[in-house]
Amino acid sequence: MKPLHHRRDRLLDLRARHGDALAIRVSIDHHTREKHEDIRGADTWQPMINGLKWLAENNFNIAVAGRTCWDETDVAARQGYAAFFAAEGIPVNAEDPACLVLFPEMDSAVDVPEITVNCWDILGIKPETIMCATSRMVVRKKDADAPVVVPCTLLPYDEDFELGAELTESAGVVRLNHPHCAKFCVLGGASCSPD
Repeated sequence: MKPLHHRRDRLLDLRARHGDALAIRVSIDHHTREKHEDIRGADTWQPMINGLKWLAENNFNIAVAGRTCWDETDVAARQGYAAFFAAEGIPVNAEDPACLVLFPEMDSAVDVPEITVNCWDILGIKPETIMCATSRMVVRKKDADAPVVVPCTLLPYDEDFELGAELTESAGVVRLNHPHCAKFCVLGGASCSPD
């Protein structure tokens, strides 16, 4: 949230130019302050709420990413987030998996099946529906000189998946050969896409 607070004018300009085509996803690791701050650190809860409220007040298309490491069911998590959104006046539909993505804990050391060309037909999934076919994420890693473009929110630290420093360099094919691709997106049927 800190970068958001320092770039409000630029975000408002982007919102004016792109409308609802611009979606902002905010990470809220849990719907309670205690568990969110267990992950993000002390005093991270209120700045997150302030940022969410500012986005809502300025009519941004908001999505939220949460985590599923808390031994609660999907239903219980979504109910908790729904109550949190209602209490704070945040217009996010916790029942919609595109509006509230609940990320499973990912382990890249786990052996998962390789995705082949035949998998698409067997699973009834079209490659163009996977987030990395149409979306990109710009990240600036700690202590890096410049940001980089990556195809997916699950792969921000894997240098093999860096697509360049500019969005124009990132339009190429993304190979789905990372364990997260198979486990989360293709076989897991999940989506990181904010729309």
